[in-house]
Amino acid sequence: MGHKVPPLANRLGFSKGWNSRWFAKRQTFGLMLMEDERIRRHLRNALSGAAVARVEIERTASRVRVIIHSGRPGIIIGRRGADIDRLRDDLHGITNRELVIDIKEVKNPAIEAQLVAENVAFQLERQIGFRRAMKRAIQMGMSSGGLGIRIRCAGRLGGAEMSRVETYKDGTVPLGTFRADIDFGFAEAKTTYGRIGVKCWVHRAQAAPAETTGSGNRPAEAGEAVR
Repeated sequence: MGHKVPPLANRLGFSKGWNSRWFAKRQTFGLMLMEDERIRRHLRNALSGAAVARVEIERTASRVRVIIHSGRPGIIIGRRGADIDRLRDDLHGITNRELVIDIKEVKNPAIEAQLVAENVAFQLERQIGFRRAMKRAIQMGMSSGGLGIRIRCAGRLGGAEMSRVETYKDGTVPLGTFRADIDFGFAEAKTTYGRIGVKCWVHRAQAAPAETTGSGNRPAEAGEAVR
């Protein structure tokens, strides 16, 4: 099952947190879930060139807080905050609640899996060789402090008649170790030969377990075996 469960979902509550943090009753859960998806879809389309790694959404009774992690925060803010004001007005059309937008800068984009996958997909769309794009992304990530990187491309690589899968890896990517901080990203390259899927796994560090609440749930101590 380690190959079929995304590393992020596999570590929720242990070393990873949820990207949507709110509580709703059964009657309104579906509406809020679809609202979150519309917000993320709009941000994905509007900020395609802003290197958005992930979007977190927090909700209270009357307020929605959108946290955007970006490698280029200046593009989102714009000159004198004009672009972020326009973005806030657009998101008001999706949700009728009070909206707050926070922007956090990604300090090291070279080991952010989503940004690495999007970078490789962008190069494939510019007809750069897939081997060169993958190896260069791995080299940059390892030189920026990554412990291991694995990139997988699937599709009609190089314009071949039959689709195939190519994988390059450097360092260690222990998907079965819950303490390992594994980041996962996915992007698609829209080429003239069809779509090419790009998956990326980045081993950034040995993460400490996240704080959990509730009876019987506690983070493991250092040196304690994790079952």
